[in-house]
Amino acid sequence: MVVVHFLENKTVVLSQLRKQIPTVNDAIKIKGRKGKIESIVKVSDKVVQIQVIFEKVKKVQPALKDVKKR
Repeated sequence: MVVVHFLENKTVVLSQLRKQIPTVNDAIKIKGRKGKIESIVKVSDKVVQIQVIFEKVKKVQPALKDVKKR
């Protein structure tokens, strides 16, 4: 069992106790956000830090309202 810390820009997003360590370029979903694993750093025998890059969230703008309609 290994403690895995998922990091985004030096901020811990999630810490898990896992049997297997994910590999680089694996797709991952954390807290509803999709991302890819960028790098893996083994801190000690039982602690691993994984750098994750999340996809940008696209904001949907509402359709423009007709000013003339009432």
